[in-house]
Formats: sequence, structure tokens, C-alpha cells
Amino acid sequence: MRISENKIEEIRAAANIVDIISEFVQIRKRGKNYQGLCPFHTEKTPSFSVSPDKQIFYCFGCHAGGNVYKFLMDYEKISFVEAVQDVAKRVGVSLELDDESSSEKQSEQEILYDINTVVAKYFSDNLLIKKDGEIAQNYFHKRKIKPQTMRIFSLGYAFPGRDVLVDFLKDHKIDLNKALALGLIGSNNDGRLYDKFSGRIIFPIFSPNGRVVAFAGRVFHEKEGTAKYLNSPESMIYTKGRILYGLSHAKDEIRKLDRVILVEGYMDLISLYQGGIKNVVAVSGTALTEEQSTLLSRYTKNAVLLFDADTAGIKASMRSIEILLRRDMEIKIASLPKGEDPDSYINNFGKEKFDEIIKHALNFIEYQSAYYESQGMFEDVSKTADAIRELVKPIALIKDELKRNLLTKSIAKKFNLREKLLEIELEKAINQTGKQLTSEERTKIREQSKTITGVPEQPSKIASPAVYNLEREIIKLLFEDNREVIEFISAHIPPEEFLIEAHSKIAEIVYESCVGDEEIFVSSLIEKIHDEKLQSYILELTFEKYQTSKKWEDLYPEMSRDKVLKKIARDTIRKFKTGIIESQIAANHRRISSAEAEGEKLKLMRENMELERSKQKLKDELKTEEELS
Repeated sequence: MRISENKIEEIRAAANIVDIISEFVQIRKRGKNYQGLCPFHTEKTPSFSVSPDKQIFYCFGCHAGGNVYKFLMDYEKISFVEAVQDVAKRVGVSLELDDESSSEKQSEQEILYDINTVVAKYFSDNLLIKKDGEIAQNYFHKRKIKPQTMRIFSLGYAFPGRDVLVDFLKDHKIDLNKALALGLIGSNNDGRLYDKFSGRIIFPIFSPNGRVVAFAGRVFHEKEGTAKYLNSPESMIYTKGRILYGLSHAKDEIRKLDRVILVEGYMDLISLYQGGIKNVVAVSGTALTEEQSTLLSRYTKNAVLLFDADTAGIKASMRSIEILLRRDMEIKIASLPKGEDPDSYINNFGKEKFDEIIKHALNFIEYQSAYYESQGMFEDVSKTADAIRELVKPIALIKDELKRNLLTKSIAKKFNLREKLLEIELEKAINQTGKQLTSEERTKIREQSKTITGVPEQPSKIASPAVYNLEREIIKLLFEDNREVIEFISAHIPPEEFLIEAHSKIAEIVYESCVGDEEIFVSSLIEKIHDEKLQSYILELTFEKYQTSKKWEDLYPEMSRDKVLKKIARDTIRKFKTGIIESQIAANHRRISSAEAEGEKLKLMRENMELERSKQKLKDELKTEEELS
């Protein structure tokens, strides 16, 4: 049985990790932390540390680490639920696992999840068990969907009628106001309640971890004035732009194959899944969002777009390409024969033929070129120039210098152009996208970031220690249990602005965890990071193995800890952002020295003047209270 997130956090907060670990390991106080011999590997010199402040443990020898639950799981070889139960028993927190637990003890969020779960089963029973559900069963049979597949996706049917679901909710004593908030029922002006999904087949929408967050209802036959699909409104547990339909079913296969296929519709996904293509997610009739691309990038860096070939589908593909490129994803676009969609194609031709379609997917430059050609844009010189500029723009979003260079070469070769011309266009596009480091510096930094797959190299081995060290200090600040500092950093440095890939991933997770009113603890944040190497890196940072010679508190003894953290955050961000601008100014100076045309020199000088103004503005905005007084 599921344990609510709030209950898990309540138990963890009530526990003292030092008390629990000391039952298994002999540890002694050393400064702020406790140290002892690691229980997870053989050693003679203690490298195992426990932090009572942050409620985490870490071994500098074998890199084992985590919170109190992780320690018990690894030491006792038990499951997560068993670890929670063990800690709950130790700290005397009541842990009820039965379905009869009182709803008032649950969080608002948990109640909404439970209502959706009950209603999803009701809809599913209507389809698969109730005799009146035959009409919906026949619809799915005509679409070649098997009963087993209906069960996997919890497909359902909302009986026709004004208040069939309303009566069901009343009979089961479900809070009608919460059902209204979830969009399951509606209310007329006179206050009478009615079923929102009446007479529709139902597609439950799941979160990535498999909880029902919303519903989509489809009519059997399209009628004028009636929407084909009706979707749940956004709620406390559902934000449309952050959910990808089918991800909870597909994520394991996506990881296994290291590739995701994006389709548009529910039935496209369900038919492909049934046909053996399980690494599929659907954007569900909406344009792909930044949040969805971030979500996908946690499972794979390789995406194949398979959208309709109509105008709307092409526009969706074009926009999706840019969004996915910002996440450093490799993108290909597959096309089906005219008149086919993924649903019809897999049913008519099978998995082998579909695999061939995916195998021959085009890269995004080939796809865009083919589209512009179909629009007649290469028949006119002016339009051709515009089309080539459009082809270059998305390349500027790619952070890998080598990839950018190869793609630029391919365009030059295709259109018989000098590479230098395209490099100039690319430089313009890069400047427009806000990339302010030179390509050489960025490539160097991206290469260095590969060392941060666990414990990074010592700073002395890094070619650009300034960038590395500033980013590392910012990441350390995110794990200081201070919401205001996290919010300040997130407001000034979005995840994609970090130059080290590991830091970008960490920032994403911390920023997302900061949304809402719950308290922020290092021990609970660590739990949200599933990459063990990233966890190890963060834990080592948190224990400050690479701490500077003086601690922050020693530098500012007259200030409170909160004020010290805010000052350090402000100073570090200012250095980081001005450093990036100074890199661009230096790059422009080098280009001025080598430029032959006076016009180009003047342009670069003007650009540097503008960058200097931006730098000064940034310094003014990030002045500390002491500097302002």
C-alpha cells in the first residue's frame, strides 16, 4: 500500500540519523559531523561521515550516501517501504497502511489522488464489467484494442446520463466540491450538479510514477458543436504542460532502448504499445512544452518525432525541434505514408514495418529542408536565403561545437555555399540565443563537464577552474536548507545557463522541488535525485570536502547565517554572470584583432560597448546591502 509523501517526510523529519546509524556503526563527533569506519566497504581509516544538521550520511571512500531511509535499505537489505516502517516504529509515528485511514489525516493532494483512483476504477468497471459498457467495448474492438490493453491503460466509459457519476460519488461519500475542482462533475447556475464526461470513452492520464492525475474523454462520433475530446482542468495535482501521456508505461523501455518516440494522440500511443512499440509518449494534442522536454531528457537524449503531416503537425514538429535542442537532445523526424497515422499503420503493417519507418527517420536539418522545398522556397533567391537562415537558427541551440560544425558543413555542401558565410549566420544566431561564451570555450567546458559523472576531478585538473568553481559554489548553496536562497538563485540562473551538465540537472531537480509551500531539506532533496553518481557528487559537496580555507561564518562573524548565505549567493551569481559577459568581450577583442573589414571591427566594438553596459547593469542589480548603504 502506498504511503503518502507527507507521511514519509513527517517520519524522516522526526528521526535523528545520528541515533539510528550509531546503532549499527561506531561513530564519533568530529567538528560539526560524526565519523566512523564505513559499514559498506573495508577500510582502516574512517571516511564515513554523518551530518546531524543535514540528516544525511556519506562515505568518501566508496561514495555510499543518502538519508536515513537509504542507510537502512543498504545496510539491512530491505525495501523503501520497509525502511519507512522501521523508522516510523523507532520514532513512534503512527503509520496506517489500510484503505480505511481517515481522509482528514491526508493531505489535500492525497485526497485528490484517491478520488481520481476511485473514479478511474469506476470508469474501467463500466467498460469491462458492466453490461451497459458493451457500446464502448465495441468501439475499442473496432479500433483493434484488446481487453488486456484496455486494462493496462485503465481505459473506461462514462455512462450517458445527467448525474450517473454524481450519484456514484454521493453513494461513496466522496467530497463533491473536490470532484468539482477535479473537473469530474460540473455545476449549473442553479447549483445542480451534472456529469462532465457523460457518454464518453475515458483515457485516465497518469503521472510519471503511475498515479491518476486527470482524465480525457472522447465522443464516439464527432458532432457539430461538441468537442471531440474533453480534458480535466488543471488542478493541484495536474498541470497539462508537465505531463506526457503514457510516460509511466513507457519510461523503462525508453531507458532500455535509449530513445523515445513522440506521437500526438492517445490512440496512436495505445495501438503502438499493443503492437510492441513501448518507448512511446504522446503530447496529447498540445504543443510540446519546455517542462515536458525536461521530463523526457531525464530518461533519454534521443527523440523521434512522429506527428501528422498536416500543417498543424508540421508546425508542432518545428517547435518541438527547438525545444528539444535546448535540452541537448538528438532529434529525428519520421514520416508515415500519406493517409496513415501511427494507429492505422501499426495495425495494418505491424511492428517490423514500423521499425523500418523509425530506422529511416530524418535528422531535423533534412526534415526542415524537405519541408521548405515542398513550399517552393528554393525556387526564388530571396526565399532561398531566408530558408537557409531558418535552417541555421536551430543549430545555434546546440551546445556541442563539433555537432554544430558538422551540421553547418552539411548545409554548405547541400546548397554549394562557402562555410564562412554560414559561420557568420551561425554566429548571429548564437548571439540572438544568448550564448555568450566563445564556441572554443564552451566546447572545452562541455568536455570538462564529462568528468562530473560522480566525484569530479580536482579543480587543478580543470582547464577553466573559475567557471567550474563558481558553478560548484552555486550548487552548494542550493543544498543549504534555505528556500529564499534557492528562489533567489533560480530567479537569476535558469538550469540551462549552467555550463556544466551535471550542475544543470541538479538545478532542475532542486528548482522543481522548491515549488509549493513544503519545507526544503537536503535529506529529502537527495531522495529526488535518482542518478547515483549525481547523488554521490552532491553528497560530497554537501560535506564540503573541497571547502575553502575559511568558512563563511568565520568571514562574516557579525552576520546571521541566513544573511551570510544571501550575501554569498548574491556575490557568487554576480561573479558568475559577469564572468560570462567578460568572456564574450574578450572573444570580441580577439575577433577585432583578426578582422580585416573596418565595418566588422566597428560592429564588434559597438557590441562590446553594449556588453559593458549589460555588465554594469548586472553589477548594479546585484549589489549587496553593504554596497548600497
